Amino acid sequence: MLGTTTLQIAWRNLWRNRRRTSLALAAIGLSVALVLAYDSVLRAYGDWILETVTGPMLGHVQAHAPGWRRDRAMDRTLPGAARAVQALRRDPEVAGAAARVYAPALAALGEEGFAVVVLGLEPGPESRPMGLLAGAKATPGGHRVLMGKPLAGRMGVRPGDVVALVGQGVDGSLANDLFTVAELAETPVDLVNQQAILMSLEEAQTLFALRDEAHELVVHARDAKRLPELVTRLAALPELQGAEVLDWRRLAPEMVSLVELVNVAWVFVLALVLAAAAAGVANTMLMSTFERTHEFGMLLALGADPGRIVRMILAESAVLGLVGALLGSAVGVALVALTHKSGIDYAALTGTGPSEISFAGLRWSLRLYPSLAPVDVARAVGGVVVTSLLASLWPAWRAARLQPARALRE
Repeated sequence: MLGTTTLQIAWRNLWRNRRRTSLALAAIGLSVALVLAYDSVLRAYGDWILETVTGPMLGHVQAHAPGWRRDRAMDRTLPGAARAVQALRRDPEVAGAAARVYAPALAALGEEGFAVVVLGLEPGPESRPMGLLAGAKATPGGHRVLMGKPLAGRMGVRPGDVVALVGQGVDGSLANDLFTVAELAETPVDLVNQQAILMSLEEAQTLFALRDEAHELVVHARDAKRLPELVTRLAALPELQGAEVLDWRRLAPEMVSLVELVNVAWVFVLALVLAAAAAGVANTMLMSTFERTHEFGMLLALGADPGRIVRMILAESAVLGLVGALLGSAVGVALVALTHKSGIDYAALTGTGPSEISFAGLRWSLRLYPSLAPVDVARAVGGVVVTSLLASLWPAWRAARLQPARALRE
């Protein structure tokens, strides 16, 4: 164990050579600050991916009729949609739940018809942050619909125009009616922008003779890390008996690798930082032990236990790593705090190019909001301290094996 006296002596020994200790502290601190800054960007990147994938369209969990995801058949519906949504919302781990209807149709402003997808949804839940209607000034309802801006451009539709919708009801009846386009919507989902007409859930159910049925129930969880338990619990609800209940990882497996890449990248960068810290500490302690060979020999000649020499050197290394890591953590946390609210706009940093990118049918903003969790700081500080102790083992072992007579002559 390292006593208070040993730590005090270690602290004084470190400052015998102020320049070398200052440089070592600066190197360790800078490394930790950079790894925390990088970690904050990676955490923001992971949150960005998860929010974009699960927020507007996918949700954390979805429920469908068996086989609907394969063929999107109109008659593959979940009955009792309103009752099922209420049951989902009663779960304490569910932040929100909503029902949706998907129906193919033809839309026309004049004589030319265009193939569209009518998306019936609940305006309230879909207007939350990151929802499909987030930022929309108008909401569907009362024979008013929203249309994707690219689709409206192809059809020549402007806000206030009346379009005709023609389709087929689930019972085989003709579904047709006139709707006013209240707003041209831009969402993070390319499918919605290019093909969709957004309609209130009730009007879509009425238009396509769906009664109290839905094709999809979307659930947003309070804690995305506890989805397996949530999926199991929701699948057991009587209102979802026989339904296919899946989390976003099963629904979009191609996105899982992007999220997992964040953890791999962070470990790789942390390993490089720890290697640099180990090299700095090892060099500092090795030079210190060479310079103090005569001193160690005198202590051993006076009867000092070699273990005391080892503890002294380990204490110096631990103090050096801890102080450097804490200084770097303070700088890193301050940098993250400065950029957390405003975010980092990568489009502005490059000076050119779009403010969004499109991937896997989603539109991704190029503004990230760096953030850190306490565990990030703890891992960085703990890693540096442990690495410092390991790096000092060889200098400590060398000092403990000194022969007093030979050491006193050096």
